[in-house]
Formats: sequence, C-alpha cells, structure tokens
Amino acid sequence: MRTTIVCGMLGSGKTTFISQFARGLQGKTVVLVNDFGKAGIDGEIFEANGIESIELPSGCVCCTLKFDLISSIEKIIESFAPGHLVIEPSGIASPSGVLETLGTLKIDPVTVVSIVDSTEFLDLNHEDAFGRFFEDQITNSDIVLVNKTDLVNKDAAERTVQTVEQMNPNAIVFSTINCVISGTLPGVSGAERTIGRHAAHFHFDTISLKLGDNLEHEWLSDFFQDMSIGKYGDIVRAKALVNTLQGPYQFDLAFTNIKSVPFEKTVTGSRLVIIGKGVKRDKLARLFPSPLAFL
Repeated sequence: MRTTIVCGMLGSGKTTFISQFARGLQGKTVVLVNDFGKAGIDGEIFEANGIESIELPSGCVCCTLKFDLISSIEKIIESFAPGHLVIEPSGIASPSGVLETLGTLKIDPVTVVSIVDSTEFLDLNHEDAFGRFFEDQITNSDIVLVNKTDLVNKDAAERTVQTVEQMNPNAIVFSTINCVISGTLPGVSGAERTIGRHAAHFHFDTISLKLGDNLEHEWLSDFFQDMSIGKYGDIVRAKALVNTLQGPYQFDLAFTNIKSVPFEKTVTGSRLVIIGKGVKRDKLARLFPSPLAFL
C-alpha cells in the first residue's frame, strides 16, 4: 500500500489537491481526512467527487486522535485493502506526528506532499509559531506545491519558491494555480525527516454550527466578509456547506481570502466550522439563534 500525506496550512488548497490527485490514481484509493471540528466537511466534498473517504473529525491526528488514527488505518487496511491511502491531517497539524504514527505501524513507502499558500507564506513564516509549523511541514516533505501564484505578484511567487527551496533543497517544488501541475505527480519518498523536533500543532478556538436551509446566499457571503475583517474574532479559517435558498453552496475563508462555489449535490445537513483566536461565540449565538445549534 502506497501512502501519501497531504499537509498544509489552513486554506492552502489540500482538499482541492486531493480531489484532483485521487481521481488520477490507479486501483483502490481511500482518503482518511481529519477535520478539526465536530462538523466534518471535507469528507462530503470528496464523496461528491466520487472519492471514498473516512473521516476523523473533532481533534488532531498528531496528538489527541493518535490512537484513533492507528485504529482507523488498521480498519481501512482490513476492510478495503487499498492500493493507495491518502491522509489529510487538519490544517493546524504538522506532518511529523502522522509520520511517527505510520512508523509505529511500519507503513512504507510514504510520500509527503505539502501545499504552501503563496498569498500568506512570506508574512507568516516570519512569525515564531507559524515559522515552526512551516519548518516541520516543508522539511518533512518530498514534494511542495507553492499554490495560488495567480493571486500574488511574480516577485512574491519567486521569493516563496526560493524560501521553500532553501528550507528543503531536496524537495521537488512546483508553482501552481488551484494545485494543478502538468503531468503526473512524481512518486517519490524518503525526505530527510525531522520527526519530533517541532511543535505538533496550533491551539485555536474551533466552533461548529448546525445551520438551517433557509439562508440567502448573499447574506452568507456578507457574513463571511464580516468574519474576514475581524467582526467575530481573529478568524483564520472558516468552511461551510449550506443548502441556501439559491441552491447548495460551499463557502471558504482562509485568512482574508473568500470563495463561494455551487456544490455538486444537496448538502447532508447545512453546517459551518470556524477556526481562529478569540472567536466571539456570544455574537455568533445571537446571529444563529435556536433552532440553529452549536455542535
């Protein structure tokens, strides 16, 4: 069984990459996805794209869910016997903890693919906590996708690539838009791992909300805009699948970047996950009153 870990900061493009990558794999493929929040969203996105997935929501696979990760992998091997296992840790988890678990299970070969958001990497990499996260992510990677290069100028894109190459000279680095690369992703593994040297993950507030199906798309777009400018705390990531009055939609907020796109099918329970610091839970409770509920 080949195993690929796809890691990256919140909103870097992991789900987009996996949706494209898994469809191109030969044989049985299973995605094990770890959403940090009680309202798992990525699993339904994968299933809408015809990709078999198993969810490990509400926790972090590198610490609190470590034993759940072990048992889940063992069950996947027993039940599905996949030719390829793709693991998506949450966007606040570094890959070293997952690599340590895979080592315990003696799973090999393992390829680590990291997604870097070029719109925020250069700024965040200078901050102490984020810098340690990126160091763990990039130094443990075999392949790095410097993504969203269409959203920054040429100089910023080139400096991001150069910084990544300096951090890990052995990694294969691609500059991408929407995580698209030309040709097939190289099947490499064996980066000089740095397991255990860096911080495992960030400590953010996480709030999951059950939403109704009677919300206007425009109202939700305005709400995501308000989150991006700090009206509900320092929100670094928000995701929602919602059956709006205009049809099913997927909403995404990554730092200040907002996107909403039609979803492929009716959503199974409209829901929202918010991740950040100092999240204003009281304001959200007034905004989403009963019968809407915190999960």
